[in-house]
Amino acid sequence: MKEIFKSGAIKTFEVLVKPEDTASFESGNVHPVYATFALGRDAEWCCRLFVLDMKEADEEGIGTFLNIEHISPALVGSSVIFKAMLKSITGNNIICSYEAQVGGRMIAKGETGQKIMKKEKFEKLFREIKGITNDE
Repeated sequence: MKEIFKSGAIKTFEVLVKPEDTASFESGNVHPVYATFALGRDAEWCCRLFVLDMKEADEEGIGTFLNIEHISPALVGSSVIFKAMLKSITGNNIICSYEAQVGGRMIAKGETGQKIMKKEKFEKLFREIKGITNDE
């Protein structure tokens, strides 16, 4: 893992809210605004931008937590600006805070965690979960 960032480093990401990003469930569309789950996906992506720069070719990142305080709605067609700030790196654990705004209006804030590990460790874990031993 490349330790190329210090606490306080910033990454930004912009996303346009699409109809498929709205709060829809099996019962139908709840309302035509940016769903909390879509917002969470995009918040995690913004923070993952640090991981993409930090991981080595034989490593990958995995999310460890996601906290969202959804403050205000964003309509379909809105441009959402995410700003992620690196809070800490402890070993291979990366913690970021983030804010999401539309036209300077805060719509969400929170924190995410990710861990960088060797790809082979992920593959071994996934095989174990599937019940596959090394002999198979």
